[in-house]
Amino acid sequence: MVTRTSIGPVSASPRRHSRTHTALVLGLTALLAGAGVTALSGTADAASTLGSAAAGKGRYFGTAVAANHLGETPYVSTLDTEFGSVTPENEMKWDAVESTRNSFTFGAADQIVGHAQGKGMKIRGHTLVWHSQLPGWVSGLAAGDLRTAMNNHITQVMQHYKGQIHSWDVVNEAFQDGSSGARRSSPFQDKLGNGFIEEAFRTARAADPAAKLCYNDYNTDGVNAKSNAVYAMVKDFKARGVPIDCVGFQSHFNSASPVPGDYQTNLQRFADLGVDVQITELDIEGSGTSQATSYGNVVKACLAVSRCTGITVWGVTDKYSWRSSGTPLLFDGNYAKKPAYDAVLTALGGSGSGSGGGTAACSVSYSKATEWSDRFNGTVTVTAGGSAISGWSTTVTVTPPQKISATWNGTPTWDSGGNVMTMKPNGNGTLAAGASTSFGFTVMKNGSGAAPTLGSCTAS
Repeated sequence: MVTRTSIGPVSASPRRHSRTHTALVLGLTALLAGAGVTALSGTADAASTLGSAAAGKGRYFGTAVAANHLGETPYVSTLDTEFGSVTPENEMKWDAVESTRNSFTFGAADQIVGHAQGKGMKIRGHTLVWHSQLPGWVSGLAAGDLRTAMNNHITQVMQHYKGQIHSWDVVNEAFQDGSSGARRSSPFQDKLGNGFIEEAFRTARAADPAAKLCYNDYNTDGVNAKSNAVYAMVKDFKARGVPIDCVGFQSHFNSASPVPGDYQTNLQRFADLGVDVQITELDIEGSGTSQATSYGNVVKACLAVSRCTGITVWGVTDKYSWRSSGTPLLFDGNYAKKPAYDAVLTALGGSGSGSGGGTAACSVSYSKATEWSDRFNGTVTVTAGGSAISGWSTTVTVTPPQKISATWNGTPTWDSGGNVMTMKPNGNGTLAAGASTSFGFTVMKNGSGAAPTLGSCTAS
């Protein structure tokens, strides 16, 4: 995992109910809650949303949420309608809640928790002990003081949310990448040694005995040296009675690191140790059919493993993703459902209008070209879906004070602020099924190197 900046996750229209109907709904909700199933918010049909379709399979389907987007109506509407679980993206990390020693600030995290509880959503806690996003004072502590600080941090945060968090990422990313299978250098590893993970889990169990305790990592999605090292640790913990309930697989994929062929096998071998497995930070760079197929395969793998209890995508919309230029999520920058959304809903056994016909008529992807100190060139590739199209349009949004100074191979129009460019073909926009074309533009940075955000592709 890397530092996530703004990512995140609002309301269904009210519906009148008779008192009898309301009482039945409340009674059913209480019954489900008693059985460990969370009722989903919204008024959509039972299996027409991600959350409801997943619940029908005995899983949750959640998203990472950023508190600073909870005032954005489309963000909140999409969150509330589609998802049954939330993970605070940054708001529960050490630097956010304890920037000064033993002085805790929970405001932003409380905002997410309160919103989720108001909508009947599950909440994952993320994350208690991690080498990154640590305030400077932690790294400067001597071993004995660091142990005290670590255990106090776990205890204070978990007790603040006691009884409210379904699963906690107790320790995050403690193993190195590569072929060594070794532990990652961190203040905890370097000063406390291998035992710090066990100690963290034992402290967490004491702080909130009802919460599920997870170890979470990336690049462990297939069978490899890193996942083997995590596997050995979990096997040892289970043999010795160290409290661990679940293992999180972040599942950040792209063309260079695709969904591994042994993904399901790897999930199953961890489940066979007697722990739940959770897909905790799923995002898959790409677009169109290939992205949709990959998303569908991940969902199918989880459903095939009985102890795979849920899936969390790392954000609601591409425009706020930490990998926004790779358009890795299920909703584009305008909150339109992508082909990947349809693939996930179908894999979950749901049905709905999706993105309009099951396969998008066209899709778009962005890549950065040449870059200079004051500007960079970008290229957008437009690809037709399963049928030929006669025209297309898409939007490109830049972050102020950036400005687009030049374009080519397309005809642009602009919004009133000059930050959103709508691009259409320059001449004949016909594309055969599966064929691609591209257009380009120059962005003047004006102090910001942020990647532009693409809207959905509209075909004619």
